[in-house]
This record gives sequence, structure tokens and C-alpha cells, in this order.
Amino acid sequence: MKVQIWSDVMCPFCYIGKRHFEEALSAFEHNDVVEVEWKSFQLNPALKTNPDISVYQSLADSKGWNLDYAKQLSNQVTEMAEQAGLQYNFDRAVVANSFNAHRLSHLAKKHGLGDALEERLFKAYFTDGLNIDDKEALVNISTEIGLKAEEVTAVVDSNVYADEVYQDIHEAETLNIRGVPFFVINNRYAVSGAQATEVFLNTMKTAYSEWQLQPKNLEITDGPSCDADGNC
Repeated sequence: MKVQIWSDVMCPFCYIGKRHFEEALSAFEHNDVVEVEWKSFQLNPALKTNPDISVYQSLADSKGWNLDYAKQLSNQVTEMAEQAGLQYNFDRAVVANSFNAHRLSHLAKKHGLGDALEERLFKAYFTDGLNIDDKEALVNISTEIGLKAEEVTAVVDSNVYADEVYQDIHEAETLNIRGVPFFVINNRYAVSGAQATEVFLNTMKTAYSEWQLQPKNLEITDGPSCDADGNC
């Protein structure tokens, strides 16, 4: 049974959704037959990497908000993350374009390390305050989970896997995916947003019971997410 997850490592709800999904997967009786595939979805392709400004300032500037309001919303998301067992440090987060991180996710997928890299990139951005568009940081992050430094460097220094990122984004468009995280289960059911663990578990149980059926239109359960325009 296959679960495809469209995500961006800069999306706060994607990390939370990952935790909820993992809890559901752990409780799912047939988790030994579940294959998880991470797919690229870039929330803000035009974002310029800028370590000199805060994520609060970047958010306020892009949305036309004042700085206090941007901090207030970020604090609300931090509290939501804490409930999922995650620590968000927005004060340390670095404003960075995620395209190179997405390209590296396809390298990791090639080596069966897709989930491990997603986890490390999420932690790097939301907890550790690392620049996920910095070459040295990406090499260190990638080697931590088992990728070879020279192979990572070759990807970062080139345009390798760019087409794979664009293909994932195009596939999302054909499925009318407008926000992430977005979980597609067996091409039959979908869960949109950082839903509760029970929602993921029940959806997987239903999908498993219908495993032999032909794919039909997705049935989407909505929840907190970030959309294609960068709205969270």
C-alpha cells in the first residue's frame, strides 16, 4: 500500500502532519506493507535566501502584516507543534529558498533515504536554525543520514534533479493540490493538512480494506495547511 506525501520543508504544518501520520502508521496493523514516498511542493519558489532578516520580518513583508502579528501567528503554530512533540524555534529560523533541499530529497529517495532526509531537513529549519539553502549545511545534513558528501556536493553544484522537482509539482497540479501537507493513499483517498492521528489511521484502514479496488476520485479531508501562495 503506497502513501505519497506532497510537502515543503519550510511548511510548519508539514512537520506536524508528518508526526501525526507517523503515530498513525505505528498504530496501523498492516504498516509492514506501507510504502511512503515524499513528493516535492515548493510553497514560495520566488523566495530569496536571506539570513540577514528574521522569518517574522519576511512573513510580515510578504503578507503586508505588522511584525507583532507575524510573531503572534508563529507562536500559535509553535504551540501546535509542541502538542505533536516538536520544538519550533522561529527566532533562529533562516529565510531560505527550499529548491536545493527539494533536489536533494530526490537524491535521498534514490538511496532509500527519503524519509530520513525529510526529517533532518525539517529539524534543521524549524529547530536548529540552519540555512537549508547553504551548501555546507546541506552537505552536513545529508551526510548525517548516510548520503555521500561528494554526491551531495555534485547535486548542489549542478541542476540535477530539478526536473524531478518540477515533475512532482506538475503532478500536484493535476491532482488539484493547492496546499501541503497532502497525503495520497493508494491513489484512492487523500488527507489534506496536519490532521489528527485518528484521521490518518482511519483513512489507512479504509484504504487497506479497499486495496483491490480501482482508483477513483480522491476523497479529501481538509485541515491546517500552507497553500501555493504561501498562506499558512
